Amino acid sequence: MGRPKRDIRAAAEESTTPPDDLSPSQQVARVIKAEGNSLYSCLLPSQQTVLVELAARFRNTIWIKRGGYVVVDLSHPEEKRGKVDGEIANVVHEEKEWRKKSYWQEFAKATVDDDVEDEESTVGRMPPSDSEEDD
Repeated sequence: MGRPKRDIRAAAEESTTPPDDLSPSQQVARVIKAEGNSLYSCLLPSQQTVLVELAARFRNTIWIKRGGYVVVDLSHPEEKRGKVDGEIANVVHEEKEWRKKSYWQEFAKATVDDDVEDEESTVGRMPPSDSEEDD
């Protein structure tokens, strides 16, 4: 039997309204990659990458897409469980409302795939012909 609808609605409603302020251990982060098993790689405003776990109340009720924003609760280093740095405390859906809050920090206009060097792209081009290679 599935979860009651009231639990699903409560989790969805909780994530639509931003809190007035965040605790000192919480930050807004951008999701870079879904690692699997409710684990996500997130980018903090300080350009630090952290591995966080989705809270149990959001599992199978709310989906997070790459490039979206979440509130991460970074636990103290002594409470760190393996490679996991913290937990996703909230999921940002109404980004316009969240941006008005004082704790929202702008992220660098970096894309998710920053590791690619600035080489000339060959996407959509024909391979070079033999006559061009002989020059």
